[in-house]
Amino acid sequence: MTDLPEHPELPEFAHPPVGPDAGDFGLPSRWNRLLPGSPELGAGLVAAYGAPTRRYHDLRHLHGVLDAVATLAAEAAEPSLVELAGWFHDAVYDVHRQDNEEQSARLAESALPPAGLKSEQVAEVARLVRLTANHDPAEADNNGAVLCDADLSILASHPESYAAYVRAVRREYAHVSEGEWRVGRAAVLEQLLDLPALFRTTAGASWEITARNNLRTELASLASRAP
Repeated sequence: MTDLPEHPELPEFAHPPVGPDAGDFGLPSRWNRLLPGSPELGAGLVAAYGAPTRRYHDLRHLHGVLDAVATLAAEAAEPSLVELAGWFHDAVYDVHRQDNEEQSARLAESALPPAGLKSEQVAEVARLVRLTANHDPAEADNNGAVLCDADLSILASHPESYAAYVRAVRREYAHVSEGEWRVGRAAVLEQLLDLPALFRTTAGASWEITARNNLRTELASLASRAP
């Protein structure tokens, strides 16, 4: 497994805008730079994120998270393992289940040993994937801070990009009634706002105000639509 190259600071965030399909975003090549001996595993992950049922947790989201990981990589203790966790963090995503992070971690635990990773490396990737269930890494958990900040970085995007993200998530949960959506989404937003800090990295700290403003704006919009 190769070390991550140094990346320049990215403007705002690298999440591509939600819109027409832009192909695979160069993800296969990116995977092959990370684990060049396991192209089939990378292809399987790209196929999983490219499933037609996904509207937000898709190839666009994976690309954005990986770019955010690259932006924050200098703050990680093991940036290559954090990048691998980024690949796996939503590898399993079923809107009807509550254990997607656990299932994604288990997939990493089964798929990575044949790719040549050591047991302690596999355990760290799986631990990081599980952290994305609540985005609350311990204070000294630099790897966890980088992955969680990368996963939440969309929250601090420009208001128009944030609104597009919300619409994509809503389409992903189109089977949920409007009333249930308002209640469930509000609970998610309140849980995030209750965190002492949304972002734990030094670079991510500068995203905090924008993200909280976006969350509060969305929460107010949900409340205004309540019957």
